[in-house]
Amino acid sequence: MNMDYQTIQVEIDSRGVAYLVLNRPEKHNAMNAELIAEVTRAANDLDKNDDVRAVVLTGAGKSFCAGGDLKWMQGLCDATREGRFNDSANIFRMLQALKHLSKPLIGRINGQAFGGGTGMMSVCDITIAVSTGKYALTETRLGLIPANISKFVVEKMGLSNARRTFLNALPLTASDAKEFNLVDKVVEPDDLDAAVEQELEHLLLCGPKAVADTKKMIFYVNSHSEEDCLTYVGNMLADTWESEEGQEGIRSFFAKDKPNWRG
Repeated sequence: MNMDYQTIQVEIDSRGVAYLVLNRPEKHNAMNAELIAEVTRAANDLDKNDDVRAVVLTGAGKSFCAGGDLKWMQGLCDATREGRFNDSANIFRMLQALKHLSKPLIGRINGQAFGGGTGMMSVCDITIAVSTGKYALTETRLGLIPANISKFVVEKMGLSNARRTFLNALPLTASDAKEFNLVDKVVEPDDLDAAVEQELEHLLLCGPKAVADTKKMIFYVNSHSEEDCLTYVGNMLADTWESEEGQEGIRSFFAKDKPNWRG
């Protein structure tokens, strides 16, 4: 795996837990073209790495992600229409790459997040935020729209909550963000690592392929008809029963033994 990054850090521990860290603390981890490209590349690399079982996304320093870098955004003022479209598409593809990781993605939201930072929060499977965090979809204050993140944030928050927060760039506390379904759990700053570790402990008890297939299934059943789902889930279940992992899990259960993925 290519670890040569300038704006992020990627570390993988002995359990197969990868830590993807936005690493521009002096800029509050604001996104520029380089960070967007590196996060996309890292997500694709981690997705292909069979040794990785879970990914933790977080930010260096006091912030998670302050949205778009102001200098980068100023450059968009002079860009062509095609250039603006391509930059928007790159953010969308970055969020797609994170959302569709075949590994569980845990958001360790260590501080504030605005604009595109809330987009990153929204694609996490499990989102844990500190109680001191502040959030907002700030684009309309600038006369812009939260375009490239809207698909993902609306999926996370729901239509009603998106209307409540997108239109007026409503400032959110951590408890507000939980109420509006932007985050799943709020903890005190000193408890953040323990809360993330608790989620990892649960995930690492589960079969890696079963987790990947379940994540894929969730997205499928949410967007297809009942008849389509009947065929899809039936075939998926048959495949898992016939898989080495499924056979190992059932054997271990009846033998009161540990399956091989638990070490």
